[in-house]
Amino acid sequence: MKDNNQNFVLDNKNNSKNKISRNSPLINERITCSKIRLVDSNGEQLGIFNTPEAIKLAKQQQLDLVLISDKSDPPVCKIINYGKYKFAQEKKAKEIRKKQQTSHLKEVKMRYNIEAHDYKVRLNQATRFLKSGDKVKATVTFRGREIQHADLAFVLLKKMASELEEISDVQQLPLKEGRAVLMILSPKSNSH
Repeated sequence: MKDNNQNFVLDNKNNSKNKISRNSPLINERITCSKIRLVDSNGEQLGIFNTPEAIKLAKQQQLDLVLISDKSDPPVCKIINYGKYKFAQEKKAKEIRKKQQTSHLKEVKMRYNIEAHDYKVRLNQATRFLKSGDKVKATVTFRGREIQHADLAFVLLKKMASELEEISDVQQLPLKEGRAVLMILSPKSNSH
């Protein structure tokens, strides 16, 4: 019975060693293709080789054989230092993530009977959010029987949309949701 448990543990260890993450490219003995197109570390094409020969060439140069493109026929492999290659790939991915602009949804709340100065403050807040690349959710809330004046909230939000039309697009028209009327504005795309 102990032998069975020991075998199980050994099998478990072997499985964990052979696990290949989906994101990492195939390297050295993990490449299963019979023939590959080989590119050396300088970027020069060496031609079509059998995989074991290519691995032998890479080992002679104390480098790794890395599968670059498995879509082509035959697959393209390159003789490079895998550690440096992986580092460069991670650095590229980090730069791409850094350049992506994330937009957040910022909310501007007001009441339907808002005073002129308070309205200007909310308008300035919305302008600042839109110019920084964020979306704006303009919400007009009601208490008690004020919900009867929902039409005034629609007028107020349409007025806000018209005043911000130079820097924003209406993503969602004013919509009544429970005890509030809301509208979503997004920054204008700079495609022109």
